[in-house]
Amino acid sequence: MKGQRYGIFVAAPMTYSIIVAVFNRPDELDELLQSLSVQTFRDFEVIVVEDGSSIPASDVVQRWRTSLNVSYYAKENTGPGLSRNYGCRRASGDVFIFLDSDCTVPPTWLENIDVARRARVLDAFGGPDREHPSFSPVQKAISFAMTSFLTTGGIRGGKIRVGGAFHPRSFNMGLSREVFNRTDGFSKMRFGEDIDLSIRIIREGFTTGLIPEAWVWHKRRSTLRSFFKQVHNSGIARVNLTLRHPGTLKATHFFPAAFTTYVAVSFIYAVTLDHGWAALLPLAFYTLALFVSAVISSRSATVAGLSVVAAFVQLIGYGTGFIRGLVRRIILGKPEGHAFEKTFYA
Repeated sequence: MKGQRYGIFVAAPMTYSIIVAVFNRPDELDELLQSLSVQTFRDFEVIVVEDGSSIPASDVVQRWRTSLNVSYYAKENTGPGLSRNYGCRRASGDVFIFLDSDCTVPPTWLENIDVARRARVLDAFGGPDREHPSFSPVQKAISFAMTSFLTTGGIRGGKIRVGGAFHPRSFNMGLSREVFNRTDGFSKMRFGEDIDLSIRIIREGFTTGLIPEAWVWHKRRSTLRSFFKQVHNSGIARVNLTLRHPGTLKATHFFPAAFTTYVAVSFIYAVTLDHGWAALLPLAFYTLALFVSAVISSRSATVAGLSVVAAFVQLIGYGTGFIRGLVRRIILGKPEGHAFEKTFYA
């Protein structure tokens, strides 16, 4: 299907092109476009790329034609990375910004990006994510699991890595046109494609940085089952990234796999040996620490209980994915593509 351009037109190219790849999420896209329509900084266009959806978002995009300079393109499914590249090649801006369709942004989001980028001369950048008060208890729990220092929150794209350059993540990530042209954008990876691009950006000598003020509200997955699937594939992706970029694997990347192994072994001890329950004591203390931390941050016992579950889902999901990736890629020697036969969004 040919691209369609709606909305407000200007003769000169825009400074920023905001690119959103979407798959069967028209309602979420509607919320994102609404938040973009009230930005205090207006020098931007929006490029929506429909990645082979069976539930199209064309009507949603058209509803915002009077409030936004927005383009809509529909194409066959190739995954988020290549769909973002597709949008970049049709964008007029000097700077490309990627947002996930399940994000919304505060009114000063782009203004904060513009101020920070010009002050710090950043070639590529990213911002953190937060939970919105309107999120469901499960979404708040998943947000806790993805950001807490007690899980793997400290090694994600919302913080500056100790002893290393900042790696932007594609839910809220920007780069200059020069960076895109030099790196050719995202690879064909279905998972981990943003980390792969960040590594290549840094190795090309470009400057990256976190813009703390450029935060977004990020809904993420709405069920624990879909959350498990997401983090499981991220664990597989870490192995693929290691093989693509030797030397990038850190000790912290082994933590979920070690945790998963410990949980399995400790439960076996608990049910098969006399006094084997003692092996569960560290797990009990960890569970308590998660609950207390979540209660303090959410002020809700319900959300805290779900946060404990979400944290275990995250760690075991990622850990089993990491172990699976090691077996498939390193022990069995299977190629990278075999781990990603389904679409990213499903």
